[in-house]
Amino acid sequence: MAKAEEEAGMLTTQTAHRSFSFYLLPGFSLQAFSCAIEVLRLANEAIGRNVYSWQVISEDGQPVMSSCRLTVSIDSTLRDERERTQKSTLTSAAVICGGSAIPRPERQLDAWLRECRMRRIPLICIGSGTVVVARAGLADGRRCAVHWEQLPLFCEQFPGIESTQTAFEHDGDLHTCSGGDASFDMFLHLVERDHGSVVVNRICEKAIAFRMRSAGDRQRLPLHSRVQLNHKAVMKVIGLMEASLDDPMPVDDLVALSGISRRQIERLFERELGRSPNRYYLELRLERAHLLLVSTNLPVVEVAVACGFISPSHFSKVYREAYGCAPHQTRLAARASGRSHQMNPALGLDLAGTSQRRFSMAG
Repeated sequence: MAKAEEEAGMLTTQTAHRSFSFYLLPGFSLQAFSCAIEVLRLANEAIGRNVYSWQVISEDGQPVMSSCRLTVSIDSTLRDERERTQKSTLTSAAVICGGSAIPRPERQLDAWLRECRMRRIPLICIGSGTVVVARAGLADGRRCAVHWEQLPLFCEQFPGIESTQTAFEHDGDLHTCSGGDASFDMFLHLVERDHGSVVVNRICEKAIAFRMRSAGDRQRLPLHSRVQLNHKAVMKVIGLMEASLDDPMPVDDLVALSGISRRQIERLFERELGRSPNRYYLELRLERAHLLLVSTNLPVVEVAVACGFISPSHFSKVYREAYGCAPHQTRLAARASGRSHQMNPALGLDLAGTSQRRFSMAG
């Protein structure tokens, strides 16, 4: 009885009303946007009153087309939102909702974000929205979650940011997520801070959500997306590999940090991933190289160095073995199909068409 009364009390706790301003970037992820909105809607439903509200804005107030070509109507222009921000403190958070396409710079958007920072309004980034905030200089020294397809380019463009291949991150008043349904988990955590776990559990029940990820949980790499990893030591070694792709560590050093023997790690990698640690490490580096080739204009030699290959000839050899063509041929094919653009990556390019080809090399 006491527990039920405690839970009821948590559901009706008086908290300040919070208003979220969602700025939609062209080609935003409808999945990520709707996941975020649904958490707020279901929170209101679970609590029994409207503790959250939201409005959707765009640069010119016109509907914005998502990556799946469905459009979303808009409540306000960016200019009106800036005036509203300057005149009041009604906005509780500014949400920049993107997708896989890297947006072009918008001076008015950057100015609004800086105004929000000056007024200590939290910034929430979804998908490529993180790129916008990083480009505005508002994420330096912060920890940000970046989608695995965008990560190589992001690391090259913003070395002063601690970019991670995680579902979402909270770093002070900056909240970032990699996109997809990671926005659902990130907004659940924001609601939990306001109203506790009971409300979050009610939301999950209504949304038929099986589990809630935590901040810092890994995104699942495409190289092992078909495999359920069951050993913490393997996960730890993979995490170390991912963090040192540009300057590979000796596998013996990685094993020493895992806490188990080299023979055990070799056996676990073969069992879990069907390949040796050395081979898996090489494939991670080659995958990063492939993403850089199709999504940036970095010279092939610089791509090789960024992925830990000292010798360009060795890089070309192992890349050809993995993909069946030379690195420069991959870039030419990407440009021909429109996946790569002849421009400075910071000005905007589209990673949506990035190949997700799996490696088939023997372990």
